[in-house]
Amino acid sequence: MGTNLIRNLIVLTVLVISGPLLAQPVLLERIVAIVDDDVILSSEFESRIIQVKNNLERQNVEMPSDEVLTREILDRLILERIQLQMAERAGVRISDAELNSTLTNMARQNGLTLEQFRSSLESEGESYEIVREQIRQDLILRRVQQGNVRSRIQVTEQEVDDYLSSEEGQKKTGAVFRIAHLLLPIPGDAGLDVENAAMKYIEGLRERIAEGDAFERYISAPEQRPYPLTGGDLGWRRETELPGVFVGVVPDLAEGEVSAPVRSPSGLHLVKLVTKRGGSGQLQQQTSVRHILVKPSEIRTNEQARSMAESLRDRVKNGDDFAELAREFSEDIGSAREGGELGWTTAGQIVPEFEEVMNQTGSGEVSSVFQTQFGWHFLEVIERREQDISEEMQRNQARNILYGQKYDEELENWFVKIRDEAFVEIKL
Repeated sequence: MGTNLIRNLIVLTVLVISGPLLAQPVLLERIVAIVDDDVILSSEFESRIIQVKNNLERQNVEMPSDEVLTREILDRLILERIQLQMAERAGVRISDAELNSTLTNMARQNGLTLEQFRSSLESEGESYEIVREQIRQDLILRRVQQGNVRSRIQVTEQEVDDYLSSEEGQKKTGAVFRIAHLLLPIPGDAGLDVENAAMKYIEGLRERIAEGDAFERYISAPEQRPYPLTGGDLGWRRETELPGVFVGVVPDLAEGEVSAPVRSPSGLHLVKLVTKRGGSGQLQQQTSVRHILVKPSEIRTNEQARSMAESLRDRVKNGDDFAELAREFSEDIGSAREGGELGWTTAGQIVPEFEEVMNQTGSGEVSSVFQTQFGWHFLEVIERREQDISEEMQRNQARNILYGQKYDEELENWFVKIRDEAFVEIKL
């Protein structure tokens, strides 16, 4: 990289003129590293060091030595510069709308509105505008990484099979239970009459819960009479992590079900399966549906598109073949050739407006015309079913785990590659 280009990138000195004499050059900024056609400045480098140190302190993480910290931060800045130049050449952009959507989701995950999220940052001394641009940069970096790394990764069905049969795979893709329990303590030296009375009481309590009394009310209630109950939410547990006394009970419970009394050395328990992820018996409502889409265009107004969709629906209602009309008129390229059929759909696969109409339409019925972001539709529900998707979910989970492992490995390899291919001159 020529010195003329560097001079064009950043002004290093300023000459102060005083009368006929030139003052000595005053150093304003120092270059820490040259990275291809860009530079890293000392102010940015020092600012990142302060930011990282503050984050480590907030997280109560042991601070590495200054030498290690500065080396790692400089390496990261160099990799960022290389990727940002790749993004610039490829025309990668993050729109304000996409950035706002990302920030809104971040705020929502923290139980805040976007305005509250902004106020929270500013109350901690952070600049919202700076954080906003950092997130924009992170999104650009992620897109560049995915675009260059994703195509290098393949997960075969054999790899999925092998993973599912491994000890790690069985552990990570098995059922996970969220459970809560109530305990009625019984002293170790209690007589049979005390134990029988306690059993009668907790069986009655279970009956009241089955009839609609809230299980959680007894967890949070003050000391009950005649017995003081304890317990609480035990959180998410894999089958191998369940308390021994619950192992033979929890897997057989349906979601929301409360077990029969379980005896342990501590006393009598009632166990509730709050919810469950993975494992067998994962039933999902699916709908077989077909539709016809008419889009507004430069030669068709929105009202004309709606009118055309109404006309096509009338033809279906009067006996014309839905599939033939879809092949001829539907502007959904993905489904028109299939007679408008979308196959078996599940919750979350399609836009909310379409899903809402689909859910309100009976099997064999044709909906009214409705609008989504894509245009004007009407649909026909062909059939509904409950499908056990346990195996499919388990395989998808295994595939995602394997993909994540390969992605991390390939990303590191790619970092090494682009670093080796770049021109980097460190000026520290």
